[in-house]
Amino acid sequence: MKEKIYIFDTTLRDGEQSPGASLTPKEKLEIALQLERLNVDVIEAGFPIASLGDFEAVSLIAKNVKKTIIAALARAKKIDIETAASALKFAKRARIHTFIATSDIHIKYKLKMSREEVLKTAVEAVKYARKFTDDVEFSCEDAARSDVEFMCKVIEEVIKAGATVINIPDTVGYSIPEEFGSLVNHIRNTVPNIDKCILSVHCHNDLGLAVANSISAIINGARQVECTINGIGERAGNASLEEIVMIIKTKKNYELLKNFYTDINTKEIYPTSRLVSNLTGIVVQPNKAIVGKNAFRHEAGIHQDGVLKQRQTYEIISPKDVGVPSSELVLGKHSGRHALEKRLSELGYRINKKLLNKIFIKFKNLADKKKYIFDEDIIAIVNEELGKEKQQLELKYFHISSGSGIIPTATVEIAIISDSKQKLFKEVECGDGPVDAAYKAIDKILLKLLNFKNPPKLVDYQLKAISSGKDAQGEVVVKLEYDGELFTGRGISTDIIEASIKSYISCWNNLLIRKKLTKKIKISL
Repeated sequence: MKEKIYIFDTTLRDGEQSPGASLTPKEKLEIALQLERLNVDVIEAGFPIASLGDFEAVSLIAKNVKKTIIAALARAKKIDIETAASALKFAKRARIHTFIATSDIHIKYKLKMSREEVLKTAVEAVKYARKFTDDVEFSCEDAARSDVEFMCKVIEEVIKAGATVINIPDTVGYSIPEEFGSLVNHIRNTVPNIDKCILSVHCHNDLGLAVANSISAIINGARQVECTINGIGERAGNASLEEIVMIIKTKKNYELLKNFYTDINTKEIYPTSRLVSNLTGIVVQPNKAIVGKNAFRHEAGIHQDGVLKQRQTYEIISPKDVGVPSSELVLGKHSGRHALEKRLSELGYRINKKLLNKIFIKFKNLADKKKYIFDEDIIAIVNEELGKEKQQLELKYFHISSGSGIIPTATVEIAIISDSKQKLFKEVECGDGPVDAAYKAIDKILLKLLNFKNPPKLVDYQLKAISSGKDAQGEVVVKLEYDGELFTGRGISTDIIEASIKSYISCWNNLLIRKKLTKKIKISL
């Protein structure tokens, strides 16, 4: 019979303790609502006694999250427990999570108490918490470094006092999997009333073993795992929720894990990861398991070939299972035409060989400038080439003179194309900056040809990187207003000045086509 592993998410409490990860109450609520969609069993919303902001966040989450248990942390002190209970007042399902350290190093140097005082304090805290809720979790802080027999005695007594969940934290990430699994197994077989509660674990990642220790604990009897999205948390972080969940799901045929499951909606893993990263400002490392941007990217030619033929050759998890739209072949200068054509097909493009040849040349030229070619780069190249099919203006040359104490000057040469013939026009202009100067030079050419009395007005200019890395291509989108209408142009290049000029020329092309001014240009030729 399969057993459920309860997922206790502490992103909003322990995760927020990451340096620089402070969240507002509204941001915490946004994450909590996403965690509810992820279908975690418990959301530890905060530590209400810590600050007014934490109290407000826990209260706000308690009012708005309906399905999930909302937990609040409290030291083994009456004031902490009362404050937690007050913050949880409106929760449909509330849990008070109280704790005290049980390791001698904490007892002696931090608490300055005796073991007997710790035991008495723990029992009194649980009894007091039970006055506010039937769901009380007790944690033995620094359990992995505690005297096992003393800790087992504390656990036995707090269960008698009413604790419904017992949590065993590896607070400083000191254990290794066999050691931590043995500790959990010993507690399960030694504490006489352990069957009256859920046995939980909370592992830190100081030695990089938080997930491994959590899995070992599950195998040895733990049925709740405390973890965070993206593994964020104090110091080196916590056990990563997405890794634990996907290990259980992926290894369902492994003898020691085959009888376990979680209720996590795994397709919400990636969106949750992105949300937490965006709101905390903590960037997910590219090679992070499950949610890193390279987790489903393949660059090596052998790997690409294998994945094209059968995904499972190099992927043990389907990207869609965790909310990633698809795996991605990262193309580079060693990639061939076949790989590019296949990727274009996957991106929805059906193009002829002539256009493919043009795109492939552009692709190779770009690959010489930057290490990786991403989907965004390919899409940009295709769109640029498809746009040329109807373009009448094309950039041929530009030169910029700019610097401190120098008036920015631009020389721009563009080709006017008509019936497979072209004529070159060149102008020089000064401006407030290199882009402004280039735009004035282009206007000077076209306003003469079109005999415009009122030139179009630049109303918007946007620049962004369309892929990652210092060699990323820049995408520039500009908008011109003419005769009451808006016209948009787009340009890409690893040089942002070139991208800016291309976007402006693209905008002029769209204006000529929509206003049916191409004949006027042809007459000029």
